[in-house]
Amino acid sequence: MIALQPAQDLRLDAGVLDYVILALYFLVVLGIGWMARRAVRTSLDFFLSGRALPAWITGLAFMSANLGAIEILGMAANGAQYGIMTVHYYWIGAVPAMVFLGIVMMPFYYRSKVHSVPEFMRRRFNGATQLLNAITFAVAQILIAGINLYALGLVMEGLLGWPLWVSILVAAAIVLGYITLGGLSSAIYNEVMQFFVIVAGLVPVVVLGLIKVGGWSGLMSKVPEKMLHTWQNTGTSDNPLGANWIGIVLGLGFILSFGYWTTNFAEVQRALSARNTNAARLTPIVAAYPKLFIPILTIIPGLVALLLFDNLGKSGGPDYNDAIPLLMNQFLPNGVLGIAITGLLASFMAGMAANISGFNTVFTYDIWRAHINGDHPDEWYVRLGRLATIGGVAGGIGTAFIAAGFSNIMNYLQALFSFFNAPLFATFIIGLFWKRMTAWAGFWGLLSGTLAAFAVYIGYKSDVFGFGTDLNASFVGAGTAFVVDAIVSVVVTLATTPKPESELRGLVYGLTDTTIRDDALAGDAAWYRSPLVLGAGALVLAAAFYIPFL
Repeated sequence: MIALQPAQDLRLDAGVLDYVILALYFLVVLGIGWMARRAVRTSLDFFLSGRALPAWITGLAFMSANLGAIEILGMAANGAQYGIMTVHYYWIGAVPAMVFLGIVMMPFYYRSKVHSVPEFMRRRFNGATQLLNAITFAVAQILIAGINLYALGLVMEGLLGWPLWVSILVAAAIVLGYITLGGLSSAIYNEVMQFFVIVAGLVPVVVLGLIKVGGWSGLMSKVPEKMLHTWQNTGTSDNPLGANWIGIVLGLGFILSFGYWTTNFAEVQRALSARNTNAARLTPIVAAYPKLFIPILTIIPGLVALLLFDNLGKSGGPDYNDAIPLLMNQFLPNGVLGIAITGLLASFMAGMAANISGFNTVFTYDIWRAHINGDHPDEWYVRLGRLATIGGVAGGIGTAFIAAGFSNIMNYLQALFSFFNAPLFATFIIGLFWKRMTAWAGFWGLLSGTLAAFAVYIGYKSDVFGFGTDLNASFVGAGTAFVVDAIVSVVVTLATTPKPESELRGLVYGLTDTTIRDDALAGDAAWYRSPLVLGAGALVLAAAFYIPFL
């Protein structure tokens, strides 16, 4: 039997070796930014890496861009709070949407040669829809960058004793430095490196934590029974997640998941930097395979911390967000501790870099160039992109303190997704498969869906609606946003005139643009480069992984 103990002070006894490892990491990150700078000659180089990267690089960057502070601390917090049901965020809440993005949607994004998702919305609908999408996306990225910065500052304050503001400014300065220097290429190459650093930092926490609780069998025997199943009691809401199967399958597995993975430009941007259509399609599918296994690095530490610290998440005790830092404090010696701290730092910076690189592209192309002043030469927009990077980082520093009001940052994140991603997905998916949908239907559907999600959230917070948990409220909000968006889109479509088919070729399913040349490369026909084969494999694995936890 494990002797439970109160969660202690998080302060780590970091030594010289730990700080040397951290300093070397900073130097390597900035060095990559400096080297990438030499390849930046045009705006396409700065914002989309010249569309020249292979699928394995863009795939790992796609994965790493999502493996930020929110993923590491937030999913560990969910593991401690909700148990094994947290895997829904991976196996039904990520992998199917990633495969769908690669197989179905990337050909439309990539072959249309757009720079961003809002630009695609302009071509499919109109400039007003583009501007609305660009503004909501920009706001969302600044808010999410703030989550990453706040989480990093909190952890560095607790682990190393750095003042919160110092931690936030140091991390912000590093991200600002390498994105300003090398643009998206710098972010992507750093994200590939950061993926391996993150894994190296978390594996010792998982291994030593499992040893402490008696291995996998010890963990399963000591965690409360109700937290060990994924679908049990989902006919009602009598489960740790407080959600029924309809909310999980439709709210999370369809609307929130597809809304995030298929329309979030911070992720799609990595695929748009690929060297050809097949590589772009493979990007999210390559990322789906490591995504299947990430629960080992996040949910298991949350469960271990739940067993080891009896006041975790309770009044007067540490937040669920502290699960992984608590375990690092408990187990890791100097040297290994430096690697783990660097891994956490890498996760914060990877997530924030994805937010900021997406923000600077959308601000430059979809707000300034499209709606304010589009008459400048190409190099002028590269400079503007660098200035937008500075503005985005400054905004992230400001919004970091909004995240301070949430004890579980994943709840905050899911609320943001219900506001911004769910209605966008409704507009996008209807417009993709229904050529009759009109330009103004896109605008009014997106606007009404966004407002509906805000209304549900405000009603929940003011106790007008009782949804049980914050996560379930996000599921309902996302579903409401999708339904309202769809209804308004249909009504407006029936009252307005559609675009002619000639303007929709290459933008709507079934209307192929025959003027686009085939960009296949030698070897793309091999089965191991087939999006269909690899996508089907990822889906089969996701379903199979559920079996032990039914």
